[in-house]
Amino acid sequence: MLDPVTVITRLGGIARGSQLRAHGISRNRLARDVAQGNIVRVRPGVFAVPATDAHVRTAAAHGGALTCGSALRRYRVWVLDDTKLHVWLGENGRRHAHPGCECTTHHFAGPTTFGVAPIESALLHLYACAGDESFFAAFESAWRKRMLSATARARIRAGLPESARWLIDVARGDADSGLESLLRLRLHVLGIPLNCQVIISGVGRVDFVVGGCLILEADGEENHGSAGSRHRDRKRDAAASVLGYETLRFDYAQIVHDWATVQSAILAALRRARR
Repeated sequence: MLDPVTVITRLGGIARGSQLRAHGISRNRLARDVAQGNIVRVRPGVFAVPATDAHVRTAAAHGGALTCGSALRRYRVWVLDDTKLHVWLGENGRRHAHPGCECTTHHFAGPTTFGVAPIESALLHLYACAGDESFFAAFESAWRKRMLSATARARIRAGLPESARWLIDVARGDADSGLESLLRLRLHVLGIPLNCQVIISGVGRVDFVVGGCLILEADGEENHGSAGSRHRDRKRDAAASVLGYETLRFDYAQIVHDWATVQSAILAALRRARR
């Protein structure tokens, strides 16, 4: 007879007691393995192996699977900050109380499952939950990581409301970061055309060039946080200035939390360039 650890592992690390009994594992055997620490009772009737991700176990305790940004982070997709756990209960799933619960519950279409929502579902759920910008940045990140085939992108487009399908149409697969995606989307909405991932002789590759003379850089902490990186950035900016470019750099906090200042700086630079 198969042991509970083997079966639960094959089922994705977490399973219902009814699934395990279908494999010939009795309630007594489950209780014994829980007592011995071989498996964990997540809540009555739901079991996991100890190695199962803690957030996946918490989502199961709540009644479902990780989704939205909580799922996309497991795929290493760039998402905006959101500390709450988002749990997909399916259409008719029931929320279960559990200690310290701060989960965000979603009853999107589909059956109740455990684990992590598929990436396409998680992206569509993110759109419904957090809106255009969060979805767009995550979608471009997933595309950049080659997680979305052309067919998958088409399915996601079809799954969006008609009013939101333009987001797929303007998306690109070469955005280096979610900050770049947010910056480009917001400038698109303002009607400001820009060239992306431009190589300038003597400077190198820059994020954006606007109006042929303004360089915009979205500086994520992961790429520009060290002293060495900041020094290289200043050298690049000086080289660009020699060629007649003005460079504006914005970090995460500015783009995400102080967009009004970022927008004003860009518009002012463009006005100067026109004069």
